[in-house]
Amino acid sequence: MRPDISIKRIYEETDSHDGYRVLVDRLWPRGLTKEKAHIDEWATDIAPSTATRLAYAHVPERWEIFKIQYKNELLNNEQLISYLDKWEEHPIITLLYAAKDKEHTHALVLQEYLIFCYNSRK
Repeated sequence: MRPDISIKRIYEETDSHDGYRVLVDRLWPRGLTKEKAHIDEWATDIAPSTATRLAYAHVPERWEIFKIQYKNELLNNEQLISYLDKWEEHPIITLLYAAKDKEHTHALVLQEYLIFCYNSRK
């Protein structure tokens, strides 16, 4: 079964429709305690590498290059399969991120890639 995958800023209110909540940032969000985060899992292994994250530096003009680099990392990430297998049992997955820019976040790239992977498994 392919879960419904959504994304959300971790600073937004927790909702019963969030399902299984996964933080997909490599760094812990500023000013947020683990209790307030309400996460089920912290998947640092599939976050962008430090080098890719620093090269992007949240500069929108670098977004297209960032997407290519991050997708390449995901393609070569051996841990991704175990996440796909594990998350398949959850009907709803919410990928959580801390960035303020909702249009240029790695969580969008990851969401798209995970949906592609699940659809390719059929």
